[in-house]
Amino acid sequence: MDYFEKIDRNPYEDLKWNIPDRKQGAVNVIGGNAQNFRTEVKIAEFLGAEYPVDVVKVVMPESLKSKLPPLPNFVFLPETESGTFKESQELVDAFNIADFNLVLGDLSRNKVTGEAVASACKSAERMTLITRDAVDLVAENGAERLLMNENLIFFASVPQLIKLLRAVYYPKMLLQSQSLIQVAEVLHKFTLSYPVRIVTLHNEQVLVAENGIVKAVALSATGYSPITIWGGELAAKIVAMNLYNPNSFIKATVTSLF
Repeated sequence: MDYFEKIDRNPYEDLKWNIPDRKQGAVNVIGGNAQNFRTEVKIAEFLGAEYPVDVVKVVMPESLKSKLPPLPNFVFLPETESGTFKESQELVDAFNIADFNLVLGDLSRNKVTGEAVASACKSAERMTLITRDAVDLVAENGAERLLMNENLIFFASVPQLIKLLRAVYYPKMLLQSQSLIQVAEVLHKFTLSYPVRIVTLHNEQVLVAENGIVKAVALSATGYSPITIWGGELAAKIVAMNLYNPNSFIKATVTSLF
C-alpha cells in the first residue's frame, strides 16, 4: 500500500516557515441562522488572533443584522423566511471574493438553503472547506457536480462520507465497521475518482486524502478529542495552513494537525 502512511510526528515542519510575518490573505467564515451564529463568530475571531490573516469576514443571513454590532467584518446576505441563506448572486459572489472559504455550518435543514449553499459550492472558484452539518446539506443537492469541483475540501465524519458516496452511487462501499486499512483504500480510490480532498476521523486516526494519497495521524497527537475535533477550530487551522501553503494540501493539513 504505497499510497498509505501512518505518521507519528510531523515530517513537514518546514511549512511553518511559510506563515508570513505580515498580515495577508482573506478568509470567509460562512454559516449561521437566525438562532445560532456564535460558532461562526468565535472561529472567525480565532483565525484572526492565531494567524496573520489580513481579512476575516463572517458571512451570515440578514436576520442576524439586528442581533450583532455593525462591524465591518460582518456580511449579511439574503435569507429565507426562516432566517437561513437563500439562493442569491450575493452568496455566489461571497464564495469567489475571499482567498479561502470555511463553510462552518449551522445552516438548519432548510431545503432552499441546502440548494443555495450547494450551488455556491459547486461554482466556487476559490478553495472552500465544508464541514459539520454543511456537509450533509450540500451532499443532498447534486453531489455528483459538487464532487467535480477541485477547489473543495470535505472535513467530514465517516457517516457523512457514507452519505456522500451513496449520493453518487459510488461502487466501493464505505462502512463504519471497516478497519483503518479498508477505509484508507476507499479514500484512495475515491480521491482518484473525484478531485476533491478529504479529512475524516476513523478508529482514533485522522485521515487526510488527496489524489489517491492517504495519510493517517493519531487523534491523540492532535490535542483534540472525538468531540472537540468537530468544533471548528481544527477546520480553521487547516484553512490557515492551506492558505499559506497552496498546492500542498496533504503537507499543510498534516502540519495543522500537530
